Amino acid sequence: MIKRCLFPAAGYGTRFLPATKAMPKEMLPVMAKPLIQYGVEEAVEAGMDIMAIITGRGKRAIEDHFDISYELEHQIKGSSKEHLLTEIRTLINRCTFTYTRQIEMKGLGDAIYKGRVLIGNEPFAVLLADDLCTHTEGDGVLSQMVKVYEKYKCSIVAVQEVPLDQVSKYGVIAGKEIDNGLYMVDEMVEKPEPQEAPSNLAIIGRYILTPDIFELIEQTEPGKGGEIQITDALMAQAKKGMVMAYKFRGRRFDCGSIEGFVEATNYFYELEKESE
Repeated sequence: MIKRCLFPAAGYGTRFLPATKAMPKEMLPVMAKPLIQYGVEEAVEAGMDIMAIITGRGKRAIEDHFDISYELEHQIKGSSKEHLLTEIRTLINRCTFTYTRQIEMKGLGDAIYKGRVLIGNEPFAVLLADDLCTHTEGDGVLSQMVKVYEKYKCSIVAVQEVPLDQVSKYGVIAGKEIDNGLYMVDEMVEKPEPQEAPSNLAIIGRYILTPDIFELIEQTEPGKGGEIQITDALMAQAKKGMVMAYKFRGRRFDCGSIEGFVEATNYFYELEKESE
């Protein structure tokens, strides 16, 4: 059973400046809940209870969020606002939160490699908090991917179809469809130009990785943008063994962009209104 989920959260969030000058982008709230809390809740739903978070300078707010605030607890105890902390209290009590820092921004592959000390030699999930995913009609995205892992015991990336003119923003896969929405990867390219893309199936911020990925990242040379790309390490893994791409059920919001963040806020606001 997969128990650990890795959260790369060291990036600068430059698309949200000046808001992210002093506040981590992972702490931007959709409604009254920060993005990273949505991610932790998705991981818990999938059966994970050890959250390994890769932070950097200026990210202390993440650690403080997943900790008890005695002054605040005392201030609102017995008041009508006490219930507002129920969800985060539950997460704090249920999960173990561990942290390490990525000193230099060298790409997602490097951020994941920095988590090796927190993960050890076992399969694990990776969740990018600014990709906010929801599935109101069933299991969350990580829960769906865990079921795929239990059958195939290999690394899995979550993918969705995107317009061809947007593929240059993503890692893109191609492969043989072996089941409905499940592909055996034989090609994986980081941020290709539309005319060079092997398909329009783009990787989004959900992965399940087997521990041998760490050695493959060690052997990976800097790629697109001079960074260590997890896409390149996964392509090496696919050549040596097997990597699956899973076309998930649900909806994903790119909350790393202002447009996606506003879209998510409106969606969750309407969802809350309907439930009242």
